Amino acid sequence: MNRFDRLKEIQRLDPERDFLAIHRITATLEFPWDYTRALELALYRTYAVPSIGRLLAETAELTDRPQKRYDDTSLLLDTVVEHGFDSVSGRTAVRRINQMHRSYDISNDDMRYVLCTFVVMPKRWLDSYGWRRLSDHELRASARYYQTLGKHMGIKEIPESYEEFERRLDEYEVAHFGFDEGGRRVSDATIDLIGSWYPRPLAPLLRTASLALLDAPLLRAFRYDPPAPAARAVVRGALRLRARTVRLLPPRSAPHYARQNPEIKGYPDGYRVHELGTFPVPGVRGCPVPHLRGPADASE
Repeated sequence: MNRFDRLKEIQRLDPERDFLAIHRITATLEFPWDYTRALELALYRTYAVPSIGRLLAETAELTDRPQKRYDDTSLLLDTVVEHGFDSVSGRTAVRRINQMHRSYDISNDDMRYVLCTFVVMPKRWLDSYGWRRLSDHELRASARYYQTLGKHMGIKEIPESYEEFERRLDEYEVAHFGFDEGGRRVSDATIDLIGSWYPRPLAPLLRTASLALLDAPLLRAFRYDPPAPAARAVVRGALRLRARTVRLLPPRSAPHYARQNPEIKGYPDGYRVHELGTFPVPGVRGCPVPHLRGPADASE
């Protein structure tokens, strides 16, 4: 198979009708490693909105149990990619996501902003570090995929195109990025988590590498000192070198899903979708009385 044959396959599909198939090819066959990194950065970016970062700190999931939170978020989102919105597993994953979000006082604006990061950050990552850029078909399919996810999550006033997703993201960040102690704690815990995936002596280098990938608004929002220009150049240069190498490799023969990522460490014996994620924490902003799962929540 030629390196660009799957792009030709994508071009033969209709991004309005076949958006799931296109998004699945893009995320699991063309760019699985890049999509993982881009979505990590997308979720990390949301911590710089004080209302989001503060709530995440109050739940303590990302500060006390960062590996579990990372695993659960990745697995729930990717279950829908792998099985589709109409599958039993996909419906269960969306239901779990909704149960978590409905347990807290989260504004529609914040929810929509998070959705925007899922659409925009993969393109921006691949523009800089991908072995090719996303095609118009892929951008349209991604926008339609996340519109569909957003509707299943009850988000209102969802953007209609990639361009609108991007505009909404940029405007929201200009208006809302700012420092919050809780957001900074969540950010530090996430960077420490990344360091924990590798031998301990590498942790300082990985922290520097992580900061080298952050843009100026993020660094300011978390009050991090900017990394040295040389460190930024080395990290970003290494990613671009990787992209040129990947471009020369044969195309992937089988899809790669989040459950296959080495960073997913919490479920060596497997998992059940309806048991993933967090459950309400009494005392946290907007949290109701403790929630007990019943049969309707376990219909995987």
